[in-house]
Amino acid sequence: MLPEDIIIKPVITEKSNEAIEEGKYTFKVDKRATKVDIANAVEKLFNVKVLKVNTTHVRGKDKRVGVHQGKTASWKKAIVMIDTNPEETVYMKKGGKETKTSKKYNSSIEGFMGM
Repeated sequence: MLPEDIIIKPVITEKSNEAIEEGKYTFKVDKRATKVDIANAVEKLFNVKVLKVNTTHVRGKDKRVGVHQGKTASWKKAIVMIDTNPEETVYMKKGGKETKTSKKYNSSIEGFMGM
């Protein structure tokens, strides 16, 4: 699946807005997507470093309009925690040489509210 197919839309609630300060962003995702798929999609779409992904299945609710009864669709929610302080990491290669990672990541997802 393409990253655009995995991430459907952001979930904007009071609780999710408070979690943005901690680096946690909430998305509605495809039901078939795994945590690894979600992490890779967020990294590619927003150029951020994903630390952790939590997922839940949200069940559809029973609804009633007059005499007609029905059910809303169930969906999958993903809470993605990103690295808010990306730094270069230094590690030792074979032979004792120091190597730094050269990837530059964003510290937040720009335009999250206006997706």
